[in-house]
Amino acid sequence: MVTVPEAETEFVKITGVRNDALAERERRLPPPAERDVVFGVSGLTVRYGDHPALAGVDLDIYKNFVTAFIGPSGCGKSTFIRCFNRMNDLIPSAIVEGSVQYHGEDLYGATVDPVEVRKRIGMVFQKPNPFPKSIYDNVAFGPRVLGMTDSLDERVERALNQAALWDEVSGRLKESALSLSGGQQQRLCIARCLAVEPDVLLMDEPASALDPISTTRIEDLMHELKRDYTIVIVTHNMQQAARVADMTAFFSVKVSEDGRRTGVLVEYDSTPKIFTNPGDKRTEDYVTGRFG
Repeated sequence: MVTVPEAETEFVKITGVRNDALAERERRLPPPAERDVVFGVSGLTVRYGDHPALAGVDLDIYKNFVTAFIGPSGCGKSTFIRCFNRMNDLIPSAIVEGSVQYHGEDLYGATVDPVEVRKRIGMVFQKPNPFPKSIYDNVAFGPRVLGMTDSLDERVERALNQAALWDEVSGRLKESALSLSGGQQQRLCIARCLAVEPDVLLMDEPASALDPISTTRIEDLMHELKRDYTIVIVTHNMQQAARVADMTAFFSVKVSEDGRRTGVLVEYDSTPKIFTNPGDKRTEDYVTGRFG
């Protein structure tokens, strides 16, 4: 394994993020004993039919942190993030085993309402998916469905402000959301999530379809939103993980004798440690571009 100074130099070359800036971000994080656990994952395995797509995951997600999941294609990152708002329930062959605790409550308990889960745990997908409605009606859609219609205009404006979009669209709320640029559409989708006052934002490759300027806007927005929300992001972009994440989980693929691929969690730690001093050779190979 490379030495720490060599790894730090490699990190700066790969990510463009200075080590002192990253170290300062880590210093501002509360120590582990003082962190509030939002999700506690234990022994999580997700099967599609009889094949485990992801196996044996244990980790905690902390309040007001940005947590990134990185790893090669097919390692189960998207499968994993969908466990947090029970989106895998919508796949008939999916079976979730193990435990996902949300603020200490079993997220898959018999009395838990998946609709309520998805209200509290919003999700932004890889490709912007605004409804073919006006900008206003996109943001107001969730509150209307859930009966949260008091002060609806103020709720819409607040959500658009939180998504750093209000100044760009305040004079055109009745126009079609499809008239917005790709980056604006993605921020509109974020505003749509925020309008129902969630606790957590899940983001599955939220900037992969966007240009660099729009990507920067989304990343800046994540830094702002984590003051009020817990954010979990899946990304193939290691530079993005280094720029935005407080904690990073690296997933890889285990191939069985019959050629079946199963995602496994290799390492989970603070982002500076994952990128500059990883504890597993597989993590080092991935973040330095020698694998995946």
